[in-house]
Amino acid sequence: MIEHKRVAVLDLGTNTFNLVIASQNSGDRFEILHSSKIPVKLGEGGINSGEIIPAAYQRGIDAVDRHFSMIKSFGAEKIFAFGTSALRTADNGIKFINQIRQNTGIDVEIISGDREAELIYYGVRQTLNMTDEKYLILDIGGGSNEFIIADKDKIFWKKSFKLGIARILEKYKPSDPILTGEILEIEKYVKNSLSELDEKVKELKVKTLIGASGSFETFVTMIREIDITEETLSATVPRSIPIDLDDFDHLCQRLILSTHEQRKEMIGLEPMRIEMIVLAALFVKFILEMLGIKSMIQSNFSLKEGVIYQLFKS
Repeated sequence: MIEHKRVAVLDLGTNTFNLVIASQNSGDRFEILHSSKIPVKLGEGGINSGEIIPAAYQRGIDAVDRHFSMIKSFGAEKIFAFGTSALRTADNGIKFINQIRQNTGIDVEIISGDREAELIYYGVRQTLNMTDEKYLILDIGGGSNEFIIADKDKIFWKKSFKLGIARILEKYKPSDPILTGEILEIEKYVKNSLSELDEKVKELKVKTLIGASGSFETFVTMIREIDITEETLSATVPRSIPIDLDDFDHLCQRLILSTHEQRKEMIGLEPMRIEMIVLAALFVKFILEMLGIKSMIQSNFSLKEGVIYQLFKS
């Protein structure tokens, strides 16, 4: 068991740099003291060519510096930092993490897609009472999407697909609003790329999807028309919320018909998600249709909370 009583975990994702600071209670139980995120769009302009362009590079460095100031204010004894898809594939990813070490002393570990999926499972498992039923867990990222089939006790299958929303956005550059032909082209690409997932879901008879990313949180806030506040975005209590499939379908249709300017006025949609939320919603729509999913749940814990669980477990 880890000896530190207060730790900080940085999840350096493709779209967002997330921070969680937690203290250990007893055994593997912990309390989250602080949770925040900073949009960086690290993959903007270079995700498919394997480069973090200068503007995105600087946004990322600045975000880590801001998070580091918060970590120091909480007096965390240890910092754990993880890089995911954009840093896995960028030619200048090592230069980026070396710059972070030089600025802050933080060592960033670039983790594999399989390891990322495993940590997502441990995070999600803390937010709802999973049963012996097999669930499909999905974390939508900018660079990759992680799929995990698991029950309350173990993972049966997991895989990271390089189908992140930033990658799809850069590959297809859809119109504003997106055109029907573009939707069909992207749908064909996504479904062809996920044939292995289709086989596994049918083999293991999965009927429930658990969404574990900011996109799913946004679906909930938009469906419920919840104004975005700092409290809304800083979730320190584990929770899971059912998403009615008809409500989601109505939201998806609304997003498909919207322009960038119209989305700026939509209640519950963070500015950082305006550009990618249409493709994120379509991606989930394709998954629901392809796999015959019957129910969907949003979990507010994911990779970073999975890291904390593993750090503090006996």
